[in-house]
Amino acid sequence: MAEVIDESVRNMTSNMVTKADQEKVDFAQIKSELQLMEKNDLAMIKAENDRLMNDIEKLKQRLREEITRTQAGVRLDLNLEKGRMREESSGQELKIKEVDTRIEQEIAGLRTAIQASKATTLQYLVGFGENHYNWMPMMYLMDPPQSPGVRPFSWPT
Repeated sequence: MAEVIDESVRNMTSNMVTKADQEKVDFAQIKSELQLMEKNDLAMIKAENDRLMNDIEKLKQRLREEITRTQAGVRLDLNLEKGRMREESSGQELKIKEVDTRIEQEIAGLRTAIQASKATTLQYLVGFGENHYNWMPMMYLMDPPQSPGVRPFSWPT
């Protein structure tokens, strides 16, 4: 076991830097290594930043295209709806004109019927009046009224 411990201590001491080795360190080299690492890190950050900016620009462009496409779709839908409304409106106007024409025809028919009825009634009245006018004197002659103070009509002889 002593051997294992001795070997472990040797391994540890071989990995460790001694005080003499620490003094030999070249600070200029460490400084240049740090600066180089910093430059590399900065270059990587710039590259990542540029990549992200490009990605953002691509996303902006896609968003603009999508907005344009959506607006075009909405315009198309609105125009289609306007056309459908125009067609529906013209169909309703046509129906209104048909109903108006039918009403005017019915009114004309009623006027014609009223005129015919007036003419028929007038013919009956004229016929009745003529008939009554022709028969009235005869009836008067046949049966004169018996009113006091009124003499019956008699034809001169």
